[in-house]
Amino acid sequence: MTIKLNKREAKYFYVEESEIHGKGLFAKTTIKAGTYLGDYEGPETTDNGMHVLWTEDEQGEWIGRDGKNALRYLNHNINPCAEFDGYELYAVAKIEAHQEITIDYGEEP
Repeated sequence: MTIKLNKREAKYFYVEESEIHGKGLFAKTTIKAGTYLGDYEGPETTDNGMHVLWTEDEQGEWIGRDGKNALRYLNHNINPCAEFDGYELYAVAKIEAHQEITIDYGEEP
């Protein structure tokens, strides 16, 4: 599947082979901590899968979204440089140009 980056994604990211796993998402330029990086886009799903991001809603129900944009290439790190607030991704630390952008996958629902 070829991932087309939207204007915001193309400003911040590129996708290439990762030393962590498969493909990864990398910063094109230095990104300041606190920067909004984009939304995890894709259809809602009840099935788990390689690119499904799970979030808990206000009622405590888990909702999955099957990623279809470049954010699907975020790999895991216990010391991540980004994190999700719902489906919105933010830098939680300064990210250097060409650094792989990672999140902490946490525990499975």
